[in-house]
Amino acid sequence: MDLGLNGKVALVLGAGGGLGRAIAVALAREGARVALADINAAALRDTADEIALLPRSVGDPAMRAMALPFDLADLAGLDRQVERVEHQLGGVDILVNNSGGPPPGQASGQDSAAWQRAFEAMVLPLLALTDRVLPGMRSRGFGRIITSTSSGVVAPIPNLAFSNALRATLLGWSKTLAAEVAADGVTANIVVPGRIATGRVRFLDQEKARRQSRTVDAVVDESTASIPLKRYGRPEEYADTVAYLASTRASYITGAVIRVDGGLLANI
Repeated sequence: MDLGLNGKVALVLGAGGGLGRAIAVALAREGARVALADINAAALRDTADEIALLPRSVGDPAMRAMALPFDLADLAGLDRQVERVEHQLGGVDILVNNSGGPPPGQASGQDSAAWQRAFEAMVLPLLALTDRVLPGMRSRGFGRIITSTSSGVVAPIPNLAFSNALRATLLGWSKTLAAEVAADGVTANIVVPGRIATGRVRFLDQEKARRQSRTVDAVVDESTASIPLKRYGRPEEYADTVAYLASTRASYITGAVIRVDGGLLANI
């Protein structure tokens, strides 16, 4: 299936590893030009190297990817970073909002400064970046805003209060945005990962094992048993879903929440 992504320009946040890297590679494999954004410059180089190894028949090798060391906390610098992408690759057609996860913690007993830091790290930069690229998308009549969240927006996860609350904020924002920009050919969707085998999920499993004085293997076995497919997902499986939502084929999907969870979430 031709996804119609050849020559499209994608900006992928968190592209240095985990889900972000898998998404960037999937988009590049379909012929998109990908701006790789992450605070970790060394990790970005690894992602760029992986994309460079894709078959030479896919896209223009000279414009396949650019590494963009990017601190989302620097709101004042966001416009400058997008200008770099526009200058080197072209106007952004696809924005993948993929922010890092906050530290574990309970909902009660958190001071206001902690909530503010989490909001400024996980929410404000995504809203600002989206507002920066939307005018170009609307003028070209094509755009994809894809926001990666967490299964906590459907079923809150114990001890992940910051993530549950702030990613739910993004859910409401994306749904509202979808209605505002749909007539201009721009879609906005949320993608919800279940237990995908990434470093972040490994960290959370380790933290749970520590809190409960159990082995990590015991935690993983218990988690796997709760998934109907009886395994953690592969980052590539998640990335393929994002690539489809970014495509011209998904032009009638907007305002949606797409689960990639192996059947984990029992909620209808």
